[in-house]
Amino acid sequence: MDSVLNAPLEQLAALARANALVQSNEQSSAADSPNTLIPAAEALELLQQEVNRIQRLMRLTLQSKLQDLVGRSLGSLEHNRALAGAIQSMLDQHGFRIRCHQCGHPAILRLSPRKGIPTGAFVFDHSINGRRTFHGGTAAVPPIHLVAKPGRKRKA
Repeated sequence: MDSVLNAPLEQLAALARANALVQSNEQSSAADSPNTLIPAAEALELLQQEVNRIQRLMRLTLQSKLQDLVGRSLGSLEHNRALAGAIQSMLDQHGFRIRCHQCGHPAILRLSPRKGIPTGAFVFDHSINGRRTFHGGTAAVPPIHLVAKPGRKRKA
């Protein structure tokens, strides 16, 4: 029910139209003309809207659950590296990145050894104008805001 409450109005309207079409198709007999079927383009549009809704729900759920880790450190370089790797692996599997707090670009969470921080520093690894960049550098898991993973850029 929460997902319905969080859905944009246009998605709710599309779902209502889809439900009405499905109900009218169920009520009609099998001998009806093919004109009563949902056109393929409309069916694909409805499917894409449903996928977008599911992805949004997944992003918000993952982001909420990962907030429990914000501000934590596991006490060693190895454990923090494993934590950053596990978080990033989960996000990568579902097509997400963490938004860099310094520049706003989608980034990979990594743990980097740093002088003065024996447990390592959590950093945001990303490319800006084709150059690899690391932002951040905190001893604990930084705040997490998830964004969609950008598509790969083609080499010219």
